[in-house]
Amino acid sequence: MDFFEDLIAERLGGKLFGKSTEIYKFEKIKRAKAEATSKYPDIQIIDMGVGEPDIPADSGVVNKLAEEAGKPENRWYSDNGILEFQEAAAKYLEKVYQLSNIDPQKNIIHGIGSKPVLAILPICLINPGDITLATTPGYGVTSTYTRYLGGDVYNLPLAKENSFFPDFTTIPDDILQRAKILYINYPNNPTGQVATKSFFSSVVAFAKKNRIAVIHDAAYAAVTFDGYQPLSFLSIDGAKDVGIEVHSLSKAFNMTGWRLAFVAGNEKFVNAYGTAKDNTDSGQFRAIQKAGIHALNHLEITNETCERYSRRFDLLIAALKEVGFNAEKPKGTFYCYVPTPKGTRSGITFENAEEASTYLIKEAQISTVPWDDAGPFLRFSVTFNANGYDEEKRVIEELKTRLMKLDLVF
Repeated sequence: MDFFEDLIAERLGGKLFGKSTEIYKFEKIKRAKAEATSKYPDIQIIDMGVGEPDIPADSGVVNKLAEEAGKPENRWYSDNGILEFQEAAAKYLEKVYQLSNIDPQKNIIHGIGSKPVLAILPICLINPGDITLATTPGYGVTSTYTRYLGGDVYNLPLAKENSFFPDFTTIPDDILQRAKILYINYPNNPTGQVATKSFFSSVVAFAKKNRIAVIHDAAYAAVTFDGYQPLSFLSIDGAKDVGIEVHSLSKAFNMTGWRLAFVAGNEKFVNAYGTAKDNTDSGQFRAIQKAGIHALNHLEITNETCERYSRRFDLLIAALKEVGFNAEKPKGTFYCYVPTPKGTRSGITFENAEEASTYLIKEAQISTVPWDDAGPFLRFSVTFNANGYDEEKRVIEELKTRLMKLDLVF
């Protein structure tokens, strides 16, 4: 018997760890891309599945890191962060979201990217048997850690019929009695839906009525277009009483690999997060936090990013509609979420989004992300590789040409 076979924790599968034959979605996509590249080495894959910005961080941010990296005072552990970053985050929230009631010392703590933040937060609240309510499809880190802690997850489908908002009225009473956390994410990955004040108000009312803490994942909150103003959950009356918001510098400032985020909101919840975090990591490098301050003080970085994505969406949506997709331009994120084609006129049928996505990769060298959690949908991302408007037009025109050749049926 392998030395670790009976040592691996049950939360990771115990004795079955590493023996599962199940292939996860993103691994299937990776394999399909490799197969397409091998079969058609001279045809470049159009990667519409990328979930991160296509350009590096602004030169001013990079220069600030270079300036700060070698300073002796930045070599120390930062633990739960430096006050300068918290103050910059508070000012950022005020400038972008008009939040004036955020105390940088009581209501904000940084994180080493939003993914670790979303992993740590359940540690603050979930006991065995407790439940996290989580929108699906969506980012699953909070749900995963809920299960690691002996809790359960109750999924709230984001259905097109409900405009990709969760329906709280469908949750059974016995689930509500055990629920501790509601995880939401707007602007939403993958649907692209943006929140309204009325929706956030309904979240606050639901949370108060059922004594459920809210975690709002605001990773895409500043990435908006066409007149939609960035909206914070914390701007709603009573929101700070019931929850926190997780902000990331990855999407708005093209800093995915830098790993810098912050939580803001309820003082006790933020303090609990700080306690768990302090026993988990020693904080992000101070120089990176100072580079983050530079980013938070230069909103034009986000504005330029939003202009680029909006321009690309205009091209992509027009092309997808011409092919036959029921596509609408979102007001936030960099994702276009469309119903899956039913098949092709040659007689091929798709049972689900995964089959359709695999077909697009193998037959047209177009990579997308399939979602079958609440109906079959494909996610196209406008973070594809292109340098400038002319190159963007060329990529989208090639995308349209390849899709047309497939003769899809909708």
